[in-house]
Amino acid sequence: MTKHTPDATPGLFTRRRLWVGVSVLVLAAAGAALATWPKGRKAETDKTPPPLQFGATEVTRPLLAPMPQRVEFSGPLVAPRTAVVKAKAAGTLLSLETAEGRRVKAGQPLGRIDLADLNSRVDDRAASVESAQAMLAEAQRLHNSNQRLAEQNFISPIVLQSSRAKLDAARAQLRSAEAQLSSTRIGVREAALVAPISGIVGKRHVVPGEKLSAEQPIFTVVDLGTLELAGTVATHEISLLQVGQPVQVTVEGRAEPVQGRIDRIAPMAEAGTRAIGVVVSIANADERLRAGQYGQALVQLDDPTPRLTVPATALSQASGQDQVWTIENGALVRRIVITGRKDAASGRVEVLKGLTPDAQVLVMRFDNLKEGAQARVGDGVPATPSTASRPADSKS
Repeated sequence: MTKHTPDATPGLFTRRRLWVGVSVLVLAAAGAALATWPKGRKAETDKTPPPLQFGATEVTRPLLAPMPQRVEFSGPLVAPRTAVVKAKAAGTLLSLETAEGRRVKAGQPLGRIDLADLNSRVDDRAASVESAQAMLAEAQRLHNSNQRLAEQNFISPIVLQSSRAKLDAARAQLRSAEAQLSSTRIGVREAALVAPISGIVGKRHVVPGEKLSAEQPIFTVVDLGTLELAGTVATHEISLLQVGQPVQVTVEGRAEPVQGRIDRIAPMAEAGTRAIGVVVSIANADERLRAGQYGQALVQLDDPTPRLTVPATALSQASGQDQVWTIENGALVRRIVITGRKDAASGRVEVLKGLTPDAQVLVMRFDNLKEGAQARVGDGVPATPSTASRPADSKS
């Protein structure tokens, strides 16, 4: 009987098919990985920041324009023609004929003072004049008599000379008495309360019935026809000013400035300061301005030379140096600049060095800008840069 032995060939074939299948899958996966590997590297390489896009209103070019200089100073308005009416003699104030805020004319009576003491002195001086006149007449009569006697040799020349001396003394006594009387009468006239100038009564210092002493203030009269603004200017700017220059004065409470002119400039700086006094005269015929109001004076000096300027908002500082950001060849460039004049009215600053007229300058200051970053100026609505924050208020 023949014994049957199993054939091993089918099992081996099955294992071979399994290994071939696995190999094919591995090769297919490797091929897929190799096929996608360059694309992945390329995608990673392409992840560079997009260029910063600035709106047309965020970029400007330097402008050639004149930069007029401005000299500003301030101070209160004062009335140069201000008179204080004082009592010229002691006495009781009997009455006042006007009040504060009333308009008066030069020579107008303002009140009455009891001048009994001064009037009694006038009477006394008048009596002294009469006495001196009588003594002069007696001395003249005696001298004439002695002169006739001397001609007849009845008296000596010494007696005649003595009578002539007494006559001269009597004449001098009369002149002295007359001078004292005149001085007393002038005192009475000056003691009358009259307005020394035309103007407005600014203040009343006393009331009727009050006992006044000599030189005691009674009224203050102010003439508002011309006012003055007294201010100070720094020593480095005073050379720009001269007497007669027109000045615009902005007075508190008035929207429109008023015109004035420089009336005088102090010859030297005030002690302890680097400032020199300047006085501006302002015509005030309508009296709409009042003494004591505060004024801001502006002297504007023309500039015939065009200057390279940029907006003041384009400037920032780094390490104590002024700088601006420009777009050059599609990239951001930080330019250090040297500035000159500044005009607050137009908001522009002169650039002396560091920029060319065809430069593209960022108008506003942005944070987080990096030199060399790609940038361009877009059309339409300005776009905020993707890597730069909104315009910074403080200097970067």
